[in-house]
Amino acid sequence: MDSPSSPPLSDSVPNVVGTTDVAGQTTDEGRGRIFPCDGCGADLHFHIGQQKLQCPYCGHTKAIELGDDAVIREQDFHAMLAHLQKLHDEKIEDQEAGDQNEVRCESCGANVVFVGTLTSSFCPYCGSPIQRERVHKCNRRVPVDAVLPFLVEEKVARGNLSDWVQSRWFAPNDFRKHGVDGHFHGVYLPYWTFDTLTFTQYSGMKGVYYYVTVGSGKNRRTERRTRWYPASGSFQRFFDDVLVPATENLSNDMLHALEPWPLAKCLPFNQQVLAGHFARTYDVELAPGFVKGRALIDAAILREVRQRIGGDTQRVHSVNSRYDGITYKHALLPVWLLAYRYRDKSYQVFVNAATGEVQGERPYSWIKITLAVVTGLAAVAAVVFFMNQ
Repeated sequence: MDSPSSPPLSDSVPNVVGTTDVAGQTTDEGRGRIFPCDGCGADLHFHIGQQKLQCPYCGHTKAIELGDDAVIREQDFHAMLAHLQKLHDEKIEDQEAGDQNEVRCESCGANVVFVGTLTSSFCPYCGSPIQRERVHKCNRRVPVDAVLPFLVEEKVARGNLSDWVQSRWFAPNDFRKHGVDGHFHGVYLPYWTFDTLTFTQYSGMKGVYYYVTVGSGKNRRTERRTRWYPASGSFQRFFDDVLVPATENLSNDMLHALEPWPLAKCLPFNQQVLAGHFARTYDVELAPGFVKGRALIDAAILREVRQRIGGDTQRVHSVNSRYDGITYKHALLPVWLLAYRYRDKSYQVFVNAATGEVQGERPYSWIKITLAVVTGLAAVAAVVFFMNQ
């Protein structure tokens, strides 16, 4: 089941976070550094431009190490559910998850995973202080299968954010003038991807429009009517990499708006890629994750049913689908996240760190919106007036 590149499931064990002294060298209660620099011994961080590990102090670089047998594998959905249930029923304690640590933000409830030492004292999701003494080993979780490395550097993300602010026509003028002031956090967000072969049977009615002339004199007019014909059928469809955000308390609409993701560029999970970044743990468990994924699949199936029924309009009476060969992957996808304040209110902005797409919250100018509504109503009134003339 578990790929060779996936970390083991683990149990929660208290741990003490290290501190950083001169030259960035980490002292951590006797534990060695996770990715030590061969030059000076400091912790290496993932460098986006070079796609390598790099020392922030002496500049030494090191290639990401992927074993010859490191591949991204589709995992059996039902087998993993049975495995997790067995762990729960038998209270089996698994090995610790190596050097992965976890800390919870008590303000927004986010659980974040990091490798090595804690690189920030503030939550990247809400900006609240993180209590370092509450760091512990990762809880028992479904292993990560794939990670999409950061491909967009922070300066590019900030430039895209500036363009995004300028394009918000209904934002207050001072907001568009001064832009967004805040610190970007590079974070990995958890996602589930699902594959399944579906078989669907459907029945309904195909509607075909036709037009008749009714009335006489001034009341003569053309009306549209519909002829209905029965329709039914069946079809197979394979769904590949149906993407489901595995987080709560973050806007799913915004996360979906960041799509598409270049999933073909994912690497087999490797902790080295996480060096220097937070990775949020999933809040949506595997089984509920598929429920969300199935809703997306069902919506796509319904659209195809309507296409297959055809005609000008459709009535769908029944859609029965079977899902076979369900597989999943647990993937980490990169986001530049910025929390900022405007007039004592908090907002969040997400930048897809693989494509540069920007989505986020922003303030509105109700004066601009009111003027736009008034202008629109005036334009409609003018059109009606000239038509009556």
